[in-house]
Amino acid sequence: MKGKGNRKTSLWIGSIIILLIITTPYLLYIHQNIPRKIENIETFLGVIKGGYYKSVQTYIYMFFAKFVPLLLLIIWFVTNKHWWVHALIIPMSVYLFQLISVINDSENYVDEVDFIYTVPITAIIFVILYFIRSKLAIYIGAVDLKREMDENMKSPKKIG
Repeated sequence: MKGKGNRKTSLWIGSIIILLIITTPYLLYIHQNIPRKIENIETFLGVIKGGYYKSVQTYIYMFFAKFVPLLLLIIWFVTNKHWWVHALIIPMSVYLFQLISVINDSENYVDEVDFIYTVPITAIIFVILYFIRSKLAIYIGAVDLKREMDENMKSPKKIG
């Protein structure tokens, strides 16, 4: 019974991750549903203002142009089991800095954010990501171990 529950949990986590990966690129097209000349838009999350970008459509486009690659890199980082996964931190931090710059509409140059201002935020986010990754690594390792055990049971190796 215990193994069946872990497999069910692993299946749910995997299904959610796949659903996120499949639907995330569609976020890049949300801005097309917003009229071009609107400066503010009321949503269930509150009022979204165009700010520096003047129109909400441009702001939403810029936001998701930075958010979507960041989200996909985070999913890749959290679910990856290889030693080189830490190299993903570099592009993740670049997209995070750019996303913070887009959100902070007082910046005049979108892709230029002082590194020192974003270090504390980035450090907190990466600690959270490492925590999530360590929790998911158990499930990823269990699936790999089960696959290896199934292969060994199908074709046992002879000793001697």
